[in-house]
Amino acid sequence: MAASNFEKFKSDGTLLGNVTEWVDARFPLTSMWKQHLSEYYAPKNFNFWYFFGSLALLVLVMQIVTGIFLTMHYKPDASLNASGVPVAFASVEYIMRDVPWGWLIRYMHSTGASAFFIVIYLHMFRGMIYGSYRSPRELTWLFGVMIFLALMAEAFAGYLLPWGQMSYWGAQVILNLFSAIPFVGEYLATWIRGDFVIGDATLNRMFSFHVIAIPFVLAGLVVAHILALHETGSNNPDGVEIKKKKDEHGIPLDGIPFHPYYTVKDIVGVVVFLMVFSVIVFFMPEGGGYFLEYNNFFPADPMVTPPHIAPVWYFTPYYSLLRAVTYPLFGIDAKFWGVIAMGAGVVIFAFLPWLDRSPVKSIRYRGPLFKVLLAIWVICFFVLGYLGVLAPTPGRTLVSQICTFYYFAFFLTMPIWSKLDKCKPEPDRVTFK
Repeated sequence: MAASNFEKFKSDGTLLGNVTEWVDARFPLTSMWKQHLSEYYAPKNFNFWYFFGSLALLVLVMQIVTGIFLTMHYKPDASLNASGVPVAFASVEYIMRDVPWGWLIRYMHSTGASAFFIVIYLHMFRGMIYGSYRSPRELTWLFGVMIFLALMAEAFAGYLLPWGQMSYWGAQVILNLFSAIPFVGEYLATWIRGDFVIGDATLNRMFSFHVIAIPFVLAGLVVAHILALHETGSNNPDGVEIKKKKDEHGIPLDGIPFHPYYTVKDIVGVVVFLMVFSVIVFFMPEGGGYFLEYNNFFPADPMVTPPHIAPVWYFTPYYSLLRAVTYPLFGIDAKFWGVIAMGAGVVIFAFLPWLDRSPVKSIRYRGPLFKVLLAIWVICFFVLGYLGVLAPTPGRTLVSQICTFYYFAFFLTMPIWSKLDKCKPEPDRVTFK
C-alpha cells in the first residue's frame, strides 16, 4: 500500500479510511510509512551487497520467534534427573524428540545463529569496502558495532543453554578469562558465574541474559541503527551523497523510493536466502560440526574434559587473537593481554571512521594499496578463524601471531597508508557499473 493510498483511504469515508484516520490522530502511522518506506529515497545503484541488512533483520525476527517456542519447553536446570542426565540437556532432547516439530524449531534456531553471523560479517564487510562508516554515518556505524558486540554476548549465552560438553567447557574457558583482569577479575568472574564454579546459577543467569536482557538491548540498538541510517541516508557503491543533488521538489536526482523498489528487491534476496537456509536445516543442520559440534551431543560432565576445547566458529578468529599472546608484558600475565587482544579485535572496528583518511569512500575509486591490504586482512581473518578451531601447536601459534600482528597493523597504520593511496576522483552522480 503506497503512502498516497493512506491519504486516499482517509478521504474515501470507508471503514478502512476511518480506522486509518483514527489511528493517525493518535499514532504517526502514515508519517512513519512515508519517512521510512514510501518517501525514503535510497540510491538507484544498490547491488547484491545491500541484501544483507534486510536479511539480518529477517534472521533476528526468526531467532526471536523460534526462541519463544523453545522457551516454552526448555528448563534452565543443571541438576540431574532420575536418569542421571542434566535437566537442561534432557529438555533439549525432549524438544528434539517429543515436541511436535520441535526438532525443526531447534534446528532453525541453531542454524539461524550461524546464519546471523554470516549475514552480519558480510554486512560489515560491505561497509568496509564501500566506506559506509565514513561521514556522515559514523553514528550509524557505531550502533552497528554495538549490535555486533551484543550479538556476540547473546550467542555466547545461548551456546551455554544446551548444557552439553562443549557448552560447559567452552563457558569454563571463556568465563575464566575474566579472572585475568587485575584487581577485579576474580570478583567479576564470580559475579558472571553466579557462583565460584560454573553450575546451576550460571545456567540461570545465561538463560536470563539470552531470553530477556540482551534481546531488549539488541532490539533497541537495531531501531537506533535504522533511525540513524534513515536520518543521514544510505551509502551506495559509488560513495556519492545523493542528497547533494535534488530536483525542484527536493527529491534526490539519484534516488528512488525504498518502497516498492527495494522492498521487492529484498524479497528476492529473502527467497534465495530461505532456499539455502532450508537446505541446511533439512539436510545438514550440524554444518559439518561447525554449527552443532559433536561433543555438544553429550551431556555436560565436569569430571570429563574434552580433548580439545574451542568456541563455535564465529568466535574463533577472536579466540585465535587471544591464544596468539603467549608472553607476559610489564609483569602482567599473558592471559590478561590475550583478553585485551580479543576485545580489541572487536572494538577496533568502532574507530574505523577516524582511522580512514582516504579522500574517497568506495573501493571502486580507491587505489591498489587499499585493495591489496584489505585482501590480505581478509585472508588473515579466515586463517585466524580456522586456527581457532584447531588445537594449538608451535607452528600454528606462530602463524596466528603473524596474522594477529597484521590484523591490528591494518587498522593502526590506516591513517598513513590511506593518505598515500592513489585514488580516482569520485563521480558527481551515481553510476551503474
